[in-house]
Amino acid sequence: MTLTLTAPARTPSAAGRAEPTRPRVRFPAKVELFNGVRMTPTTYQEVVDVVLAAAEARQPAIAAFAANHILAMAAKDPAFRARINDFDLVAPDGQPVRWAMNYFHGARLADRVYGPNLTKRLCAAAAERGVSIYLFGSTPPVVAKLSENLLAMFPKLVIAGAESPPFRQLTPEEDAAVVKRVNDSGAGLLFIGIGAPKQEDFAHAHRHSIRAVQLCVGAAFDFHAGVKETAPAWMQKRGLEWLYRFVKEPRRLWKRYLVTNSQYATLFAKHAVLKAVGRFPATAARAE
Repeated sequence: MTLTLTAPARTPSAAGRAEPTRPRVRFPAKVELFNGVRMTPTTYQEVVDVVLAAAEARQPAIAAFAANHILAMAAKDPAFRARINDFDLVAPDGQPVRWAMNYFHGARLADRVYGPNLTKRLCAAAAERGVSIYLFGSTPPVVAKLSENLLAMFPKLVIAGAESPPFRQLTPEEDAAVVKRVNDSGAGLLFIGIGAPKQEDFAHAHRHSIRAVQLCVGAAFDFHAGVKETAPAWMQKRGLEWLYRFVKEPRRLWKRYLVTNSQYATLFAKHAVLKAVGRFPATAARAE
């Protein structure tokens, strides 16, 4: 299923004839949560529809799937907040973010939009609709196993390219080569799994140069490659996935979860007070 698009405009050609231009896909409206951070109250199906429509229209776009640590980082860091607000779509990857959207904006979201689950849904839709994908992230063995597993799950899926970047900043020449490989591949979807906030910074920096829809899916690479386990469903439903992952990787994740979770709780409490006294920006902050 594709989205209903606005009627195409017509522009004069060099010969003076009116020729149709491709209509732009409209992404769902955002709402303001904490300290001016704008995020998208949305669902799995809406994201699949709009992302595939943009890919089929060859319309570049950037999408992130943000848990509470990303929201807390954006609320604290004005530069990072500006980049996040520039994304076409920022869906609630974490249950606490979904709860915030429901509490402050009455979004009535029944579920979050979890990056690993969305990755499978997008690959399934891409396989059926003939949209090829590109994988960028993790390590060479993980990317190879991820490619193998995705093709086993979705035999009609076309993986136009897959690579693991070095664990350092790319040189200008390397960066240009990545952009060329992705664009030359013809991929409609670029899945990025290099960790937050690095992947969000990468997508934003290439929002005008990479023609695919860029999707910051983080740990989806490791989960679908089978090198890491997802939290039990009961923990995910109760917003405790962070605890499961922290226990598994305390040295790597202690700051992300213990520090930013505390910041998130403080932000939620602060804005709950603002809401109680009628000072929370409930509708004025909606943005396309």
